[in-house]
Amino acid sequence: MEEIRLQKYIADCGITSRRKAEELIKQGKIKVNGKTITELGTKINPQKDIVMYNNNIIQIEQKYVYILLNKPIGYVTTVKDQFNRESVLDLVKVKERIVPVGRLDMYTSGALILTNDGDFVYKVTHPKHEVEKTYTVTIKGMVTNEEVNQLKNGVKIEDYVTRPAKVRILKIDKEKNQSRLEIKIHEGKNRQIRKMCEAINHKVLALHRSEIAGIGVKNIELGKWRYLKDHEVKQFLDV
Repeated sequence: MEEIRLQKYIADCGITSRRKAEELIKQGKIKVNGKTITELGTKINPQKDIVMYNNNIIQIEQKYVYILLNKPIGYVTTVKDQFNRESVLDLVKVKERIVPVGRLDMYTSGALILTNDGDFVYKVTHPKHEVEKTYTVTIKGMVTNEEVNQLKNGVKIEDYVTRPAKVRILKIDKEKNQSRLEIKIHEGKNRQIRKMCEAINHKVLALHRSEIAGIGVKNIELGKWRYLKDHEVKQFLDV
């Protein structure tokens, strides 16, 4: 974490305003790593330095944020990208250090959760917690009922067979030679929907994740985001 001015840290801890924090420093009431500090220009690293007021350690109260982003195509969901591609973190500007919960590949749009709550990330992404994800997928060719049933029952992908999925046909466009499906899965294997469609010999033309755990991005513009409501966060944790 970057170093910050001592008076800002004191204010962020909720002790007092930044201006009054400066007075506390001048009065010698603040210690950093056991040493009394009286200089206003002092900077500290909140992750390494111990700050005390009235001989009590003070800390910034952790505030968890939970964000729902409607991710556009062309953005990666890694925090640091070796190719310097645009990241979803470029779209969500908040002071907290957030990370994506799971991933969406660069060419998939739709619902993505970001948070600074590590326990939440673990709970939601752990395989034993069956969080349902809904996708709208446009594929090349005319899909058949037999192929839909294959997806429903599970298809072989590399070294595993997918678990049963909920699948329905949304549209078949004979003129464009395309089909559109809605697929709901509980798994989260890498590029799973694309590989499922390839397993029934259909190439994916467009892929959008519309919902996670029943929470959708229909009313959020691509590239925009909102905070999850308390009951929505609970919806994830109750899965």
